[in-house]
Amino acid sequence: MSKKKAFALRINEDMLKAIEKWAADEFRSTNGQIEWMLMQYLKENNRQPKKKDKPEDEK
Repeated sequence: MSKKKAFALRINEDMLKAIEKWAADEFRSTNGQIEWMLMQYLKENNRQPKKKDKPEDEK
């Protein structure tokens, strides 16, 4: 699993409430929902992160 980096996100209160509701509907955390939304957008636009190859000793 890749490392995760924390950062502050400023977001409109109404937008956050909508994301929190969507997350609850999908049984995800708010953070998980935001990550999922971002990954979907990256995939739709062919900009998803490249997968790193595992070192030989981990294969």
